[in-house]
Amino acid sequence: MNQSSCCLRLLPLALSAVLAACATTPAPRPATPISAAPAPTLVPGILPADGLETPEPDAGDVWDRLRGSFAMPDCDADPAVLAQAHRYTRNPQRFEQEVRAALPKLTYVQQVAARHGVAGEFVLLPWIESGFRPIRGRHGRPAGMWQIMPATASAMGLRVNSRYDARLDVQSAAEAVMKLLAGYHDQFHDWRVAAYAYNSGEFNAQRMVQRHGNPPDVPVIPRWPVRDVTREHLTRLLAMACIVREPARFHVTLPTLPPAQHLVSVPLPHSMPLALAADQAGMSLDHLKNLNAGFLNDIADHKVASYLVMPEGHARQFRTMLLDQPAGATADLRQDNVLADASPAPVDPAITVPPHHAAVRTHRVKPGETLWQLARNYAVSVRELRQWNHLRTARLKTGQVLKIARPH
Repeated sequence: MNQSSCCLRLLPLALSAVLAACATTPAPRPATPISAAPAPTLVPGILPADGLETPEPDAGDVWDRLRGSFAMPDCDADPAVLAQAHRYTRNPQRFEQEVRAALPKLTYVQQVAARHGVAGEFVLLPWIESGFRPIRGRHGRPAGMWQIMPATASAMGLRVNSRYDARLDVQSAAEAVMKLLAGYHDQFHDWRVAAYAYNSGEFNAQRMVQRHGNPPDVPVIPRWPVRDVTREHLTRLLAMACIVREPARFHVTLPTLPPAQHLVSVPLPHSMPLALAADQAGMSLDHLKNLNAGFLNDIADHKVASYLVMPEGHARQFRTMLLDQPAGATADLRQDNVLADASPAPVDPAITVPPHHAAVRTHRVKPGETLWQLARNYAVSVRELRQWNHLRTARLKTGQVLKIARPH
């Protein structure tokens, strides 16, 4: 469901008129039996005592866990599924690169799906919808890596306004979609029908079941009078699962994810510019924005979402940085509507210039360095660095020269 297709997910009966579709390729044929609901491995809950969502202990094998939670037929169940899997992997190197880029979000979604008892195939749903990209929805279009329509978002309890779009929020959207899919399976008792309901709407799926009964195990792609895009959507989902089941068959190697790159939810104690949060976490602003695309104006607004999603390694630095902030500096960051990119930090006359009793040195910024790192290296605060150098933002440019005071 990208710009050329739409997606419909219906919740209550009152919204059964909200229709849309998700597009893609091939068509169906027969195959093997359908397995029952998966028995997923449950993972630790979100936001434990240390303030971080605990990643799964085995960083290497999300793929084994995913295979163990699959509940629909395998590669040979339908020729169309196998043909689509070959299409996805016709350039194995590019396919591996795309999977590597998506893997942090995929691993995060896998944990959410496991908590809701949803079949592992649906962890791959954002691949079909968006390639795991946070696509913005304009003029009533679907949005996010799940490509959710605005009316459906409202029914799912996802907030959408000019400052924040929960459809682009990794955590909120994943929780809402997995809850929806689990409800579809409770209602229809068949993951294929749940996939049809997600794509063409709950009302349409109900009507098909009422007219034709639940589909038999064979053919795997139900031969219901639905739109081609709905059948193709399920075919694509099963094709991606097929590749995960048997990567060697398609001459691809599935990447692994180091522990430090697992995504976690870290509490956001107050609103702040995303640029400042990125600096404190020691990560690029673009990376942080990609993982927290729900904030539409580059401000992490604590009033609408009280957390940020980031890799575990950066999350621990972010949390340490917040704890290390002196009381005054923390107050500076707590102004909910502050735009650090537009105005300098509040001035403390005592530290506007390096003190007279200090030796002043300079530092030329190297690629990748952040204010947080320099403050730690030189045993000063970020606030001091910003005010000594009249910095309007927390961002640094390679080659920029900074003044740094060092006491005698």
